[in-house]
Amino acid sequence: MLSVVQGIMNLGAAVMLPIVMCILCLIFRMGIGKSVRAGLMIGIGFSGLVMVINALMATVEPAIGYYRGLQGGGFTTVDVGWAAVGAASWAAPFAAPAVLIIVVINIIMIALKWTNVLNVDIWNYIHFLIPGSMAYALTGNLWIGLGIVLVLAVITLLLAQVIAPYWQEYYGLEGTTCSTLSFISFAWPFGILLNRLIDRIPGLRKIDLSMEKVGARLGFFGDPAFIGVIVGVFLGLLTRRGWQGVLTMGIGIAAALVLLPRMVSVMMEDLSIVGDGAQEFMKRHLGKDRELNIGMDIALALGDPAAITTTVLMIPLSIVFAFIIPNMTYFPVGVLTNIVYMVPLISLAGKGNLFRTVTISALFLFIVEWLANIFAPEATAMMSTMGVDVNGMVTDAYFGFSLPNVIIATLHQIFG
Repeated sequence: MLSVVQGIMNLGAAVMLPIVMCILCLIFRMGIGKSVRAGLMIGIGFSGLVMVINALMATVEPAIGYYRGLQGGGFTTVDVGWAAVGAASWAAPFAAPAVLIIVVINIIMIALKWTNVLNVDIWNYIHFLIPGSMAYALTGNLWIGLGIVLVLAVITLLLAQVIAPYWQEYYGLEGTTCSTLSFISFAWPFGILLNRLIDRIPGLRKIDLSMEKVGARLGFFGDPAFIGVIVGVFLGLLTRRGWQGVLTMGIGIAAALVLLPRMVSVMMEDLSIVGDGAQEFMKRHLGKDRELNIGMDIALALGDPAAITTTVLMIPLSIVFAFIIPNMTYFPVGVLTNIVYMVPLISLAGKGNLFRTVTISALFLFIVEWLANIFAPEATAMMSTMGVDVNGMVTDAYFGFSLPNVIIATLHQIFG
């Protein structure tokens, strides 16, 4: 069973998403032709989104390499990266049955009117499996691990329902919501809390550097393309690239700022059709007052210019933190590839205010790196129990930006 489930998951979202969406459209009785087209276009849009993100990461890779080369002695813990941690969580003995149980629970909760979210973000079930696997590794109890996975799946549906109206209003993603647990449970509430704190500080609360207002005041100089070039050139100069590298980085980041929103718009053109079909289906079968929001990956929010601009600014800052956090034992190379996913919901909480998004993201990033460093023993225990051959201590940003991981690791350090 595990082999079959892993095989399906290994297809990736770009392949799975059009298949899942096509099946959903058929269930919603939207017709074969319409269903196939909607699934294909959503998959194509997501593939384009992934391609742009990969291009962005390739553009800033020379800068990442520059900072990687700065690491010196004292970094004795290895940052293994999110892919290794996610893959390890599938080795838990309860991983395969958990996936099937989660799907059944979601259907039951919709039928009982306990949620209006249908979570199709199945490739991100690792956000449940990683905390469950860590609990299993620390306690040796399979049932505790499985129980945590299922409880987190339910919590995700409830949180996704809460965030849905804010998500739809800010991003214009009607009929959808974000169901990526780690970010809706930590980055978003953290952003809301810090925004409320800023609202109480005279002077700071009046600063509004939203991308729209910057663009309106500066004209072409406030255009996302120009901002991307400036940010890229700044990052290139900061990392001592040659003039060719500086220009390449500037154009690459500018391209990402321009293309990301367009890839999201390709997805949304047909996601809105699926959303309409879902609403009609719900009203026809479960009552006129019922609605259905489709739980999607955080990647759907990556087209936000404020979030992408902030992401690039956070890359050098994350390296600075590695040298100023007390007793830091790992160099956060893996963190750099996760920043792009941490920022969007902080931007949502600040309603696109660039000043607030940058300020709060910086604090959140500091906390993430600090926590990932503290919980390296728990991360190492999980990876070792899941059969990964580790030599010394390891960690990853997951153990800093995932609130369930933080809670479980904290309890372990307190109570053993």
